[in-house]
Amino acid sequence: MSWSSDRAAGFARTRAVAGRVDALEQSPSTNAELRDRSAESPEYPHLSVIVTADQTAGRGRLDRSWVTPAGSALAISVLLRDLPADPVAFGWIPLIAGAAMADAVAAQLPDHEVGVKWPNDVFVDERKICGILAEATGQAVVLGAGINTAMTTEQLPVPTATSFAVIGAQCDEDRLVADYVGRVDELLGGLRADGDAGRAGVHAVVSQRCITIGRTVDVSLPDGTQMRGTATRLHLDGRLAIVVDGEERLIAAGDIVHARLG
Repeated sequence: MSWSSDRAAGFARTRAVAGRVDALEQSPSTNAELRDRSAESPEYPHLSVIVTADQTAGRGRLDRSWVTPAGSALAISVLLRDLPADPVAFGWIPLIAGAAMADAVAAQLPDHEVGVKWPNDVFVDERKICGILAEATGQAVVLGAGINTAMTTEQLPVPTATSFAVIGAQCDEDRLVADYVGRVDELLGGLRADGDAGRAGVHAVVSQRCITIGRTVDVSLPDGTQMRGTATRLHLDGRLAIVVDGEERLIAAGDIVHARLG
């Protein structure tokens, strides 16, 4: 099913915090659509949002496809124009998005464990509920998020996924998006004002939400090599520190799997 016109016309709470909201009945890719619309029109300010419950050609991290049955998940894209002056701080933006979405999900699921698998996959009770993709576009960044809302057990893409419906909860979509956008703005604002993730408190917030820290992990690096080690901390630039055979390695990009031992 697709959104009704009444549903698409909603998002009153989101409109109060976002620069602009386009709630679409369907979109091939909200990230691509927001990137194209914002490039062609000056009417898309900082924190502009495109959201739909029917994305037909979405894409996730590592160029994986993200397509879900219509009405079962939200695809959310947020435009960031007010960025930190130091490009080095940009590496924190995807991590900020993950922590912000985890906070938004946790607000509606207070009795569940909500955290982030580095860099920004949001998990509930050890199962993935949301993935995030950050894409640079000109002088801006588009944050794309796909979150499983009404997806049934039969519709889950993998056994390690979950949704609000599977947990037995009904997602307040407007509240979720508004909380997410507001938290992104808050954390990004701190980073923009100070430029240092440690002093701005961003490092602490992201570290607290990161359930990868302290876990044995298997890492597949972009060059094809693999390693197993223990994730110990986040570096001050956002990289994940992993101890392998007694030596600390800093990982900037890679596919992380939490090893299930015992």
